[in-house]
Amino acid sequence: MQAISYGNVYVAQIAMGANPEQAVIAMREAEAYEGPSIILAYSQCIAHGIDMRTGMKQAARAVASGYWPLFRFDPTMRKNGLNPFRLDSTRPRIPLEDYAYQELRYKTLTRTHPEAATHMLHQAQAALNERYRLYEDLAARDGSRFLPHWEDVN
Repeated sequence: MQAISYGNVYVAQIAMGANPEQAVIAMREAEAYEGPSIILAYSQCIAHGIDMRTGMKQAARAVASGYWPLFRFDPTMRKNGLNPFRLDSTRPRIPLEDYAYQELRYKTLTRTHPEAATHMLHQAQAALNERYRLYEDLAARDGSRFLPHWEDVN
């Protein structure tokens, strides 16, 4: 979101395991953009504590839970008065628990401090639900509401 706030940076968040088409579109748009581009790509690693053969499925769970929403922000859309923010993933369809507890890094806390793990999971679920509502709000705006403040001043 920090890069989006500058107004002139192409930003995308992708996950090949969840939506390969969106990932390819984002890479093409980022490459074509005449300015700075950032692509945040979900990638599993051995420290996640999963069977690495299931990485693509885990990426899909990350998106389905809302942990890793897919979006693209293309500043060139504003020139045509269009909304530059596109939310490419649906609302969370599975509870965060179905994603998080597939990974040893999160599951371990349930064994050592189950009450704390439950409390933190509820907090994280509420936070990602709120973040998704923010992204929905951004995606629903018209293009003029994305102009950086310095372009608004006459």
